[in-house]
Formats: sequence, structure tokens, C-alpha cells
Amino acid sequence: METYLDPFDALGDRTRRAVFELLRSGAQSVAAIAAQVPVSRPAVSQHLRVLKNAGLVVDRPDGNRRLYTISPGGLEAVRAYVESFWDQALIGFKQAADSQPKEEGDGR
Repeated sequence: METYLDPFDALGDRTRRAVFELLRSGAQSVAAIAAQVPVSRPAVSQHLRVLKNAGLVVDRPDGNRRLYTISPGGLEAVRAYVESFWDQALIGFKQAADSQPKEEGDGR
């Protein structure tokens, strides 16, 4: 199995995204996740390993199982990346609006 360090590469797989999205509601075990997706427990474990290597999930022991949750730090890196595009889009929008001719009585 490949090791992904880039969160976008890790989320590129549809099943892996589904596993990640299931963790939105809170910590879950491999068995609980596997019961909700059409893949085996070993496959879920592999997907979780990739997500963990990408910094998107963390795990902790809970008796004889491990519970997985979304890593706020990994998600923050993805958010910062996406927001960097949003900032540039807003600047472009403002420039386009400012370049439009003003009509009389429009309050601008």
C-alpha cells in the first residue's frame, strides 16, 4: 500500500473520503466504520492508515481496539490551502466591481 503524505492525495479515493466523512460525527472503531461502508475491515484499516499518514486522522487506544477521529491540525492545513484561493478570488471580484462604470443614483 502506498503512503500518502499529501492530504489531497489521501482524499482522492472515493472510499477513503467516505471513511473520513464518517468520522465527522466523532470517534469510531474500524468495526463501526466497516459496518457503514461496502469494504472489509482490513480495507478500512488500510484507508485509515493512509489518512493517518496524511495527518488527517488520529487514533487512540480504547481497550482492545483503536478509535479514530479527524485531526484538527490536518484539516486546518487543508482549510488554509483552500482559503488561499478564496482570498485571491475575492480580490479579483473587488477589482472587477471597482472597474465597473458607476451609474447615477445607484448609491455607490
